[in-house]
Amino acid sequence: MAEGDNRSTNQLAAETANLEEQLQGWGEVILLTDKILRWEKAWFPPATIAVVSFVFLMIYYVDPSVLSGVSFFIMLLCLADYLVPALAPRIFGSSKWTTEQQQRFHEICSNMVKTRRKIVGWWKRLFTFKEEKPKMYFMTMLCSLAMIAWIGQQVHNLFLTYLIVSCFLMFPGLNKHGIISKYFGMANREVNKLIKYREKKNE
Repeated sequence: MAEGDNRSTNQLAAETANLEEQLQGWGEVILLTDKILRWEKAWFPPATIAVVSFVFLMIYYVDPSVLSGVSFFIMLLCLADYLVPALAPRIFGSSKWTTEQQQRFHEICSNMVKTRRKIVGWWKRLFTFKEEKPKMYFMTMLCSLAMIAWIGQQVHNLFLTYLIVSCFLMFPGLNKHGIISKYFGMANREVNKLIKYREKKNE
């Protein structure tokens, strides 16, 4: 068991080091983004929402086709992939890279690797569930996708995308400041109270 844990730890360290090497040119940008998403300053959340709102308002105003929108988005990614590693050291200054920043960059890369592993693990469990209980898998997927399709039909696509992106960008800050755990804990306590009440009522 210990040997397996050591192998997993070594593999995690190797994957983290590999990701650090790949993202080295994006280091300063990643650290700045991390500060914004974790709300290190009080004006970061409203500024993030303002930028996201402006981008989606521009998309709504221009109203591009799906093909044009996807092409423009990929073009921006290609430009960023080319320009950011070249311009970031000049803008931020490589001499400002401290041990604390390197440690935080390592933690971010490690969290990204762990998140990727979790997603792969969920994907594998989904296929395991499909093999072990195909009928339950079929009914669960059918009901879930039907519910998502219904929500998509009720809410405008662009507005729904705006809500998803906003929630995704707000999540790190909400999690860091304990807001998510607070309200999820309250909801969990209320559910437990309801379960206990029904158990007593059934007795």
